[in-house]
This record gives sequence, structure tokens and C-alpha cells, in this order.
Amino acid sequence: MCGRYSLFTPAEELRDRFDAEPARRLKPRYNCAPGQELPVVTNDAPEEMRFLKWGLVPGWADDRSAKDGLINARAETVDEKPSFREAFERRRCLVPADGFYEWAAPDGEKRPYRVAFEDDRPFAMAGLWERWRPERTQTGLGDFADGGAADADPDVLETFTVVTTDPNEVVAELHDRMAVVLDPDEEETWLHGDSEEAASLLDTHPGDEMRAYPVSARVNNPANDAPDLIEPVEE
Repeated sequence: MCGRYSLFTPAEELRDRFDAEPARRLKPRYNCAPGQELPVVTNDAPEEMRFLKWGLVPGWADDRSAKDGLINARAETVDEKPSFREAFERRRCLVPADGFYEWAAPDGEKRPYRVAFEDDRPFAMAGLWERWRPERTQTGLGDFADGGAADADPDVLETFTVVTTDPNEVVAELHDRMAVVLDPDEEETWLHGDSEEAASLLDTHPGDEMRAYPVSARVNNPANDAPDLIEPVEE
């Protein structure tokens, strides 16, 4: 699974990498966690990095909490599960990151590891997004889930989830799942391709340019968000 990640790449570099303007100031993040509002690039506004809450709440959910949202979606069933099926068809997004964390216990003691490209370059994780609004405000507004002035209504909740798949050889030492990491030339297809084209991208990214290393247990607490979290520590 993917339950934490980092995004400390300088804002200007992220703008150039994703050709998208942040909707608000980007600041370095070393411990992105579920429940936080984080930058994503959605298929309906690819020129902008919008801030959505991590933890997908389906549009048909009875309330906005929906058990705090779904942080991951399995690639194998993303086109079948009711919680993700419509979003996979119509609402895909890129989740910028420059590393993610996994927890493993190679010597019996569980500890966090950071997984990243060797040069710490930013990449996109495949994501899905949703727009939820209270039933009382839906009447007469049509299919608001795919458009409309969401920012004008404070009751509207926009959320996202990260798609996961089988791990590569680097992550397999730590966990049995990993985020779907897209190549740059796959990102446009993920956002705007049809369902068959999008499904073909949900494979395992090779690990030959990736590394995994142990980091401080301080990353366990989402309140900790500082540069020292990405520094290697002794096994």
C-alpha cells in the first residue's frame, strides 16, 4: 500500500515537470499523510495543481467522513469496485511525489523505509479523485460530480486515492503492494485515455533506478514534517 509520501521538490521544478500552476503556495512536505490536503493534477483541469484531501469519499456516500476515506485502490479491481469504478472511468489524476514510505520488520522490529528514485526526481503516482456534496445541495444542479464551481460551496469535499499494484524487486523486500508509478510519457494517457488505455498503465514500475533505505521512526507521526525525516539512519 501507499500510506505516506514526500514531496519536497522545489515549486518551480514541479511547475515545469507537470506543466501545471499550483492553486496555492507549494511548500516542501516530508511526511504527506491521509486526511491532509495535497496537490494533485486532475483530468478536468490539467493546467492546475489543485489541493484535494487524501482519502477518497465516493460521491454517493451518505456523509463526508465515509470512514475517513479510502487512501488506496487496488489496480486489479479498480474498474469493478463501486467505490472506484466511476472515478476510474471519469476522474483520474496525477499525484506528484518524490518518494514514499513503507514499513517492514527485517529483524523483527517494524521500522519505516523511504523508497525513491536514486536522484530523488519527482514522479507521478496514478490516482483517482472524487467530488462529494451534501444531498441537500444536489437538487437541480445536474451532474456536479464532473463540473461546477466546487470552490464556491464550502460543503463540497474533493478527495483522492492512490492506485496500488504488485511491488517491484526493491519494494518487495518491504511490502506486498506499491503505488503505481507512471512514466512521464504515460501521464497524458492516464489523465485522458479511455478505460482500456488507462488500465494498460497499471503495471509495476521497474526498480532498477530506485532505492530503499531506513529512516527515522519520527515519520510514524504525521505531525512531524521536517527535512530530517528523509535522512538515512542506521539499520
